Amino acid sequence: MSQDSIPVTVLSGNLGAGKTTLLNHLLRNAGERDLAVLVNDMGSVNVDAERVAEDSELEVSGGVAELSNGCICCELRDDLETAVVRLARDREFDRLIVESSGISEPEPVARLFTTSSRVAARYEIDALVTVLDTRLFLDSFDGTATPKRRGADPESAVDGDASTRPLSDLLIEQLEVASVVLLNKTDLCDRDELERAETLVNALQPAAELIRTEFSVVDPDRLFDGDRFDPATLGERAGWQRALAGDEHAEPDSEPASHGPPGTDHDHRHPDEVYGVDSFVFRERRPFHPERFHEFLRSLPSSVVRSKGIAWVAGRDVKVEISQAGPSIRATVRGPWIASLPEVDRQLYRSNRPDLAWDDDHGDRRTELVFIGTDLESSRLRSDLEAALVTDDELERAETLENRFPIEPEDERVLREP
Repeated sequence: MSQDSIPVTVLSGNLGAGKTTLLNHLLRNAGERDLAVLVNDMGSVNVDAERVAEDSELEVSGGVAELSNGCICCELRDDLETAVVRLARDREFDRLIVESSGISEPEPVARLFTTSSRVAARYEIDALVTVLDTRLFLDSFDGTATPKRRGADPESAVDGDASTRPLSDLLIEQLEVASVVLLNKTDLCDRDELERAETLVNALQPAAELIRTEFSVVDPDRLFDGDRFDPATLGERAGWQRALAGDEHAEPDSEPASHGPPGTDHDHRHPDEVYGVDSFVFRERRPFHPERFHEFLRSLPSSVVRSKGIAWVAGRDVKVEISQAGPSIRATVRGPWIASLPEVDRQLYRSNRPDLAWDDDHGDRRTELVFIGTDLESSRLRSDLEAALVTDDELERAETLENRFPIEPEDERVLREP
């Protein structure tokens, strides 16, 4: 970290997980550190900022800067940028803590500190801390917890509206980018539940440091002095991404190999090798039958906690991203296949991507999906996926098949919800 940069710790976690309790604990135990805090809440009155100010004997207009009535990862991004630049200009602190709303994704917040020239010149993130309500985390992936992540007025949400996704979606987004994960409220779980929670967290985010806490009590040194964030790997740390990378050159039935970032002294191995959670990678250069694939996804067993990747769906000449988190499954268009572009554009893209896997018949069209879960029946999953592929006859009339998958750029469809 640059000597002149202000270190930043970003706190995220679902509503009620214990973020504000953690923040007040850090303020009360700051020692010689001078901390500045930026608190975001979704209401017109920033309740969290008031609680922080009250509990820590700080004035909201002084040591605590607040952003209200919005989410710092989206609507209030410009306000966040202005606030942190102003704080740096009037600097009277050693470290900035950003507590995001319980319905915010931490990745866009982190990218502000790494991509905005005004902000990156003054700050440097050293940790993305996600606080988990351990009991709720387990329940979410057992299909018993169904709180919505956004949408103050549930009656105003249309069917399939992406703004009212289940809690499991948000937990995944907050977890997969974390560099530190606090398993909080551990006093409400027994030993077996805690071990299961740790297993799931380690499989979903194997690069994060995991800390068990009660009432968000943790030694501040474990959060402040680790320099655990690497902006170069933001968005590339999730367990499903590591499974894909490790399986890239493996034969379908071979054992997964250890792999890790160059220059590190750790091997980041597949979850089934380290944590007792299975991972299964499926690759195929034949498209799925849209109805059979849709039914496969909707029938995924509860043992599959997370699945992610790109699917080739017949009748949709676009990349369809599949994202499943517990009971929630959604499909999003992530652009066209390069093979579907005009020849001039196709050649340009290929010349700029010499490592692009290309097939003489299908170009870059293919499916790459990762499944992570407990007690996975990999052979059964593979068999069901292969049965969902189109036959030659079906491929010839692909455009006439009933198709529930999206086709427009960035279009998203909810395929399953609690």
